[in-house]
Amino acid sequence: MVLPRFSRAAVAGTAVAALAFGLLTTSAAVAASGDDISVQATVRPSLVLDRDFPDPDVSKFGDTYYAYATNEGKNLPWATAPDPDGPWTYRSTDALPNLGAWAKEGRTWAPDVSRRADGRYLLYYTAWHAASGRQCIGAALSDSPGGPFAPVGTQPLVCPLGAGGAIDASSFVDTNARYLVWKNDGNAIGATTWIHVQRTAADGITFEGGAAQVLRNDRADEAGIIEAPVITKVGSQYVLFYSAGPYTTNQYGTNYAVSSSITGPYTKAFRFLMTTASLDGAVGGPGGADVLRDGGGDKLVFHGHRAAGGRGMYVADLGWANGNPVVRGSRVRYEAERGTLLNCSVRTNAAGASDGKVVAYIDHADSAVDVGSIYVPTTGSYSLHVGYANGSAGTASHTVTVNGAAAGSISYSVTGWDSWRQATKDVTLQAGWNTIRLGKGTAFAEVDYIEVA
Repeated sequence: MVLPRFSRAAVAGTAVAALAFGLLTTSAAVAASGDDISVQATVRPSLVLDRDFPDPDVSKFGDTYYAYATNEGKNLPWATAPDPDGPWTYRSTDALPNLGAWAKEGRTWAPDVSRRADGRYLLYYTAWHAASGRQCIGAALSDSPGGPFAPVGTQPLVCPLGAGGAIDASSFVDTNARYLVWKNDGNAIGATTWIHVQRTAADGITFEGGAAQVLRNDRADEAGIIEAPVITKVGSQYVLFYSAGPYTTNQYGTNYAVSSSITGPYTKAFRFLMTTASLDGAVGGPGGADVLRDGGGDKLVFHGHRAAGGRGMYVADLGWANGNPVVRGSRVRYEAERGTLLNCSVRTNAAGASDGKVVAYIDHADSAVDVGSIYVPTTGSYSLHVGYANGSAGTASHTVTVNGAAAGSISYSVTGWDSWRQATKDVTLQAGWNTIRLGKGTAFAEVDYIEVA
C-alpha cells in the first residue's frame, strides 16, 4: 500500500482512514535536464474556452451547462455548452447588468451561481466596495440562469473591512443545510487569510449562527495566499479545494484539504493537486477550480494562463481515491519503497532521492517491486515516470507488469549511483485501482518512485 505524505497536523476520525489511502501529487520539477522522456500518452486537461475567462464557476441547469467568470468587459461574463467538454458558446449579454448600490464596477470577481429550493437562481459575486476601496461579497437573484441577476439589498452580504474585506464566495448544499464559503482578503492588508464556512437558511442570504474559520495561509508553498475555496462531499468526507500562490504567475496552483465535518478541522494534502510542473507545463498557473459532479463523470474546471494573454477555461477528468481527488493529466507520486518488495530491499540514506529511500538490489530473476493502490479516474493511456539511478556500465532495464499482464520494459540510461533521473513509458490503466510491477530486466538500477499522469 502506498501511504501519503500530508502535513503534520493531527487528523482524527474518518479523515485518518481517508488519508491513509491517499495519493502523492508532485509539485516538484518533473523532468530535469537529461531525463529520458519518451512520447507521452498522458491526456492533458482540455482548453474548452480559449479566451479570457478566469475563476470559472460551472453548473448544470436543466440540460445545459452554464459557466460564469470574473469580469472581462462585463460584470458577469457567461457561457453555455451541451457538455462540459464543449463546445462552449460565449454569450454577449451581461448576466449582472447592475451591481448593488454599495459597489462600483471594475473589480467584479469569482462568481458562484446555484439554484435554490424555490427554483430561483442565487448569485454570489465579489465587487469593489465604493466606501472603503476593499472587496466585499454581494448577492443577486434571477429567474433564469442566464440572468439578468438583480442585486439583493443595498449593502454587501459579507464585508469584514477590519480583516481586509471578503472575496471568492461559493455555495455548498449538504443533506439538510446550505452554506456560504468565502475568504477574508487578508492579503490586501497584510493580515492572516482564512477560509470561512457560514451556514445559511434555504434562501442562501440569511445567516444562521456565526462563520467558522476552517483553513488559513500557513505553508511556505502557498506564498502567503490561499483563495477560491470550493467544497464537495465524497461519502462522509468533506473535500475543500483551494488555490494558492500569486495568480499572475506559474507558482499558482490548486490543492485540497479534507475533514469529517463541514466546519473542520481540515487537513491539507502535502503536495498540491495541480501545478504547472505536475501538468508538465501543459497548463500554466492552474487555479480558480470548480468541481462538477452531475452524474455524467466528475470533472474539475479551472483556469490557466494563455499565450495570447488572460486565463482560459480548462476541463479535466476527476476521480476519487478513497475520497481524495485525482486529476487526470496531473502527476501523482508513489514512493517505491512503500510498495511490496520481492527478493529486493529498501536502501536508506540514498542521497538526493525522494524521502532519502529507494528500492535496491532488484538483481535476481524473481526480484520485483509492486507499487499498488495506483488510482486513475478513467480507463485509458497514461504515462508512467520512474525515478531511477543506473550505475551499471551500460543501459539497464526493468520489466513492466500492469495488473498482472506483461507490458514490456522500461530502459534507463547510465547515470551513476545516487544520480537520479526519470524514464517514461506509456501504459494502459483501468479506471480505479491498479498495480504496477517493476521486475528484473537487464543490468542493474535502483528505483526511487513512480509517477503516473
